[in-house]
Amino acid sequence: MEFSQLNVGDDLPETAWFKITQKKIKEFAVATGDHQWIHLDQERCAKESPFRTTIAHGFLSASLMPMMFEQIITIDSTRNTMLNYGIDNLRFLEPIRVNDYIKYQFTIADIEQKPTGRLFKVAAQVDIKGRDKPALIGTFLTLLIGK
Repeated sequence: MEFSQLNVGDDLPETAWFKITQKKIKEFAVATGDHQWIHLDQERCAKESPFRTTIAHGFLSASLMPMMFEQIITIDSTRNTMLNYGIDNLRFLEPIRVNDYIKYQFTIADIEQKPTGRLFKVAAQVDIKGRDKPALIGTFLTLLIGK
């Protein structure tokens, strides 16, 4: 789907399932400096965590959003540039455990004309394979600058 052609109310195809590995969690911890034991210490989690295993940082699932979004949309880079503009709201509803598979669903909630381009408000949900409750819901903002 060409991003510039999307309209309010458009539901995008779901992304492919993506496995959250301990390596990915560790890389995120290193990148952000968040080394809380609930994310990294598998032995302690087995004994003390209510989840009995390590869990991903909530912001890891939010940070993967642009990569997953690009699985299902295209941008004509000769005409447009896409910039992250922020997040209107974000809720982490269910922890993602190590080795869980997640996928993303997106809906175009609103489009607003700005002096520098069109601001897309994209409602997102991150589903966890085998669970009813989503890991994340939120509205991500993307500015499309172009000709």
